[in-house]
Amino acid sequence: MERNVSSPFVTTSLPTRLPLNTTGDINATAKPFSVFDGCDHQVEGILFDLTLQCINVLVGIPANLLVIAVLIRNRKEPSTSDIFLGCLAFMDAYFSAIPPIILLNLYHWQSKGVWSAIKFSYGVKDTSGPLFLSCICLDRFVAVLFPILFGQLKHIKYRLSLSVLVFCLTFAYSAAKTVGGLPNFEKVFTGEILATFTWMVVCNGSILWALKRSRGAGKDEMHPMKKKAFKMVLSILCIIVFNYLPPVALFPFEDIYSPDVFRCYVQPVGFAFLNISSTIQPLVYLSRLEKLPFLSDACVQKFCCCCVFAEHKTNKTPTAQN
Repeated sequence: MERNVSSPFVTTSLPTRLPLNTTGDINATAKPFSVFDGCDHQVEGILFDLTLQCINVLVGIPANLLVIAVLIRNRKEPSTSDIFLGCLAFMDAYFSAIPPIILLNLYHWQSKGVWSAIKFSYGVKDTSGPLFLSCICLDRFVAVLFPILFGQLKHIKYRLSLSVLVFCLTFAYSAAKTVGGLPNFEKVFTGEILATFTWMVVCNGSILWALKRSRGAGKDEMHPMKKKAFKMVLSILCIIVFNYLPPVALFPFEDIYSPDVFRCYVQPVGFAFLNISSTIQPLVYLSRLEKLPFLSDACVQKFCCCCVFAEHKTNKTPTAQN
């Protein structure tokens, strides 16, 4: 896959392909372009990543569009993080539409030009997700721990400016990833994913600790607004651990694996957890809503009745067996 080509962690495979004595005949001996990048006979990891990306097509696209529709519907009473959530949902919807193009290019087109467009989409996913989640964590962090400062910075212009900055960084990174060949470019993603992961974990941990401590002695119930913030931060922390911990935990140990194993198996599996966040993030947001919009109460009630019936049937089975 593309990320095997321009990944920040794959730096040992290039010398094995180009001998040191290669001179002017390099163009004559260079291997033809392959969308699998040397993993033509080790495609299991790549197909695992694509399988999860197909879930993005079936579930992620409608879920992200529904999140955008909810945010537009609630624009009269917006949350300060809505602009970051909307941008994140838009970028995830864009990335979720790419897998059909990837599959067509793998098995039919085999086009280098199409592969460049796919590389750009991977750059968008690598950057936009961590940065916009970091913006959401920053917004909640200031709101909970520095409420006076948060009141002074509540105007939308600050969040618009921050969103524009994230878009500029995302498109600059994606363009550089598409061009390729930049010196030390592999360190950019390494620094980004480690920095954002550390920031989000520390930030969300501090928020959860502050919210839990704010109950006070003898108080069993948390303030409704703080309870809502607590649930949002907890859900974001779960996303961070599930989607971003695998690449953070696997990629720094590249030297343990052989170049081919790391490029064809470890790396695609690590990125698969990162890619499936395009489905998990909108689903977690929708699960926190008290009522799903655009769905009638009859549909929701019917779904709940089906769940209750299935649970009752499951609980009844062990009794009959006993």
